[in-house]
Amino acid sequence: MPTLLFDGRETRIDAARADAIWLAADQLEAATGFHLEPQGFCQGELCVPIPPGARTRFVDGSRVNVAAIAAQLRRPVVCDEAHGVVSVGPEPGSRLAGAEAPDFTLPDFDGVQHSLSQYRGKKVLIMTWASW
Repeated sequence: MPTLLFDGRETRIDAARADAIWLAADQLEAATGFHLEPQGFCQGELCVPIPPGARTRFVDGSRVNVAAIAAQLRRPVVCDEAHGVVSVGPEPGSRLAGAEAPDFTLPDFDGVQHSLSQYRGKKVLIMTWASW
């Protein structure tokens, strides 16, 4: 039996591929934190709508497709069939949370040096250009 890894949760599932991870609907919340509502799959205030005409890709009787939910959220899915592990990665925005640009110093048009660290805590627009 493969194991599904989703947001720190481990759940044994019947079978899986990267494009289809079918779970019994009653396992969904324990495995992912999401539950099925009329408007889609919800987790707290976040609801993932089921696109019109695509319900069969997400729901099949009493089963739900976790890979389809992950795709709607733009979360990567990796399936290692040899080791029986399927992992759903983090949301794209979470990869940048807390990320910091490295400090650098560049001259402006008048030759005055500016370091990124001088603007810490302020919004900064950085424009670049190359002739090649």
